[in-house]
Amino acid sequence: MNQLKMGAALALLLGCGTVFAAENYAAAAAGLLKSDFKSKGPATVERVGNRDEVQQACSADKPLAPAKAQALQAAQLKTVKAPADGNYLGDWKAGEKIAQNGRGMQWSDKVGSENGGNCYACHQLTKEEISFGNIGPSLYQYAKLRGTSAEIVKYTWAKLYNAQAFNACSRMPRFGHNEVLTEQQLKDVMALLLDPQSPVNK
Repeated sequence: MNQLKMGAALALLLGCGTVFAAENYAAAAAGLLKSDFKSKGPATVERVGNRDEVQQACSADKPLAPAKAQALQAAQLKTVKAPADGNYLGDWKAGEKIAQNGRGMQWSDKVGSENGGNCYACHQLTKEEISFGNIGPSLYQYAKLRGTSAEIVKYTWAKLYNAQAFNACSRMPRFGHNEVLTEQQLKDVMALLLDPQSPVNK
């Protein structure tokens, strides 16, 4: 962003608080994005500018009312698609690679290249891992603690597919809903969490 545009943005955001309502700020910010940022590779302006209902509600300046949150979660749950073949588990070894891979959907990536899940950025998954984030809960011994019933398997799939079906403003990516991970990749991450041979459950 050049200095002139930066100055205009600061004047707009800091100096005109009594003139513009919050929606005007949002419109101004969207305008700056469109004028300053250019699509390159899989990183597109459209990904930033085209927010769906849940993204708009969770970006508002007011806390989300419980009834609205429940309605949004119910709508998001309806977007979850079960695996086409009915099989929820893939290869946990492939799932471990996906969990450790933080690449994907960046301007430097090739269009069509596989994305990683970057799971370790927010969760502990294994006892051996010494570097992991704590924004999300520990998933170590996921299946040992929860079991592998049909209900748990379907819940885990739905959570990976669209976390906002359970927490409207969850920070977890909607891996299936937004096609960040393929169906096979989701199956492999499922196996990482649920396979008794996976290091997650050791």
